[in-house]
Amino acid sequence: MKTDPFDHSETNQDCKNLRQHAQEEGVSEPSDLPFMLRPPGATSAALLVHGFTGTPWEMRLFGEELAIAGIASLAIRLPGHGTSPEDLAKKRWEDWYDAVQVGYNILRKDYSSIYGIGMSTGCLLILAAARTNPMSGLVLFSPYLRIQHWLAPYAGWLKWFRPYQVKPEADKSQKHYYRRRPVAGIHQINRLTKRVRSQLPLITCPVLAFNGEGDQTVDIESGRELIDRMASEIKDYLCYGTDVPHVLTREENPYRVEMFTQTIEFIQRLEGPEPAVSTR
Repeated sequence: MKTDPFDHSETNQDCKNLRQHAQEEGVSEPSDLPFMLRPPGATSAALLVHGFTGTPWEMRLFGEELAIAGIASLAIRLPGHGTSPEDLAKKRWEDWYDAVQVGYNILRKDYSSIYGIGMSTGCLLILAAARTNPMSGLVLFSPYLRIQHWLAPYAGWLKWFRPYQVKPEADKSQKHYYRRRPVAGIHQINRLTKRVRSQLPLITCPVLAFNGEGDQTVDIESGRELIDRMASEIKDYLCYGTDVPHVLTREENPYRVEMFTQTIEFIQRLEGPEPAVSTR
C-alpha cells in the first residue's frame, strides 16, 4: 500500500514498464527507479532528468513539491545509471536522449503542458529534447557548457589510459551515485555539449536556471553563457553564493526549498493567460 497518494509509479503501466526495465538492467535500490507522481486534476507535467552518475532519487524531493502544487511529474532513469560504472561506460549520449524521448512521449499522452526539468547533465538532455519537442518551459539546475576538471576536454583519448575517475568517499547519499566515474561517459558529455551548443540559438521556450558558486563540478560561468545563447524571450537566471553546491535538488543545498518555490511560481506564471517577459 502506497504512503504517497500522488505516487502512481506502480499503477501507471508506462511507468511500471520503465521500472521493470530498470530492474532487469540491474537497478537494485528501489529509490533509484523511475517514478511518476500524478496529483488529481493536474493538466501540466514535468519531465525530470537526473545528472551524470545519478539516479531518479536525485529528483524525488522536487517531484514531491511539484505534486503538492498540483503539477504531475515523471522522473526517468538514464541508461547505465543505478547499475554499475562498467555499464555506464558502454552508453552513448544518444542512449540517454532516447530515454528522455520515451519519458516525453509518456507524458504527452495525458498532459497538455510539459515542462522539461534537468539537473546538471540532465539540463543538456532536456535542451536537446526541447529542440524537437514542444515544451511549455524549461527549468535548469546547474546547467553548464564546460566541466571544471582541466582534463575533461581530453576524455576521448584519456578513456583508453585511465578508464575511471575515482571520487573521494562521500556522505550517505553516495549509494545513489558511482564513486568510480567512467571517463568514457565524460567523452559522451563532451559530444552532447557540442550538439547542444549549436542548437541553443534555436531554442525559444521560456527558461529558468540556477547555478551556485560553490559548484566544484562545472564551470558556472558557462551556465550563464548557455542561457545567453538561447533565443528565449523569457529568461530567469539566478546564481547563488559559495554555500550552494553542484547538486541543487537534495538536502545539501541550503536554498533548495527557495529554488523549488521559484520553480513552481515560474510554471504557474507560464500557465497563466499572459506571462510577462522577464529580463532578470
